[in-house]
Amino acid sequence: MNDVLQVRGLEVRFGRKRVLDGLDLDLAAGEVTVLLGENGGGKSTLMRALLGVLRPRAGTVRLFGRDPVRAHREVLQRVGYVPDVPDAYPWMTARDLFRFLAPQYPSWNPGLCEELCEHLAVPQRTRLRAMSRGQGMKTMLVAALAFEPELLLLDEPFAGLDPLVREQVLQGIVEALRAGERTVLCTTHELDVASRIADRVAVLQNGRIARHGPLSDVLGQEEPSRVPDGLHRLLAEVAS
Repeated sequence: MNDVLQVRGLEVRFGRKRVLDGLDLDLAAGEVTVLLGENGGGKSTLMRALLGVLRPRAGTVRLFGRDPVRAHREVLQRVGYVPDVPDAYPWMTARDLFRFLAPQYPSWNPGLCEELCEHLAVPQRTRLRAMSRGQGMKTMLVAALAFEPELLLLDEPFAGLDPLVREQVLQGIVEALRAGERTVLCTTHELDVASRIADRVAVLQNGRIARHGPLSDVLGQEEPSRVPDGLHRLLAEVAS
């Protein structure tokens, strides 16, 4: 299997608290994996370790065969990231942000950036501090997709969004996936959203991946309308 991401024995601690405890995870090219787990269970910590901004206590992380800490710039040029909270300077407008990012990514596609902004109704001349949460998340999504990354990391991109904006963000992600082969790892509590995008599901419990596999294998042959309920039962089973 040609894995885009391989994690082996990952351990992360904050003081005496062990957040990730020997975690293993593989992501194959072209698949969407939804990562489920309770609040505070380590999902965002895992994302930061994958991005190379957090050095683990033990274990290995490899993206495209490279260590994201040692080959930080090279790896990040191939990875799009949407955080749970917009992380650009609040004085920036969306246009400022895109102008700042474009030289950092050799594959930056200005035409795609404009197309995404128009499709998602991103206010390019509004400062991020004046944007609604939904507008900020859509700006982050455009920034993550405009350089056509091979791996897309989404950390609770739908949290706190009203239904209309959530649907716009979801459609932006779905259309980006249709545009070509792209590997995605998405954390979300929105089980109905997870059921619409997931090829695979992984459950993070007690610092490890407690369950991982194709959606159909993990849940069995559920009717599409019942998949969210199946994901809810899966979380309950793992937690019990």
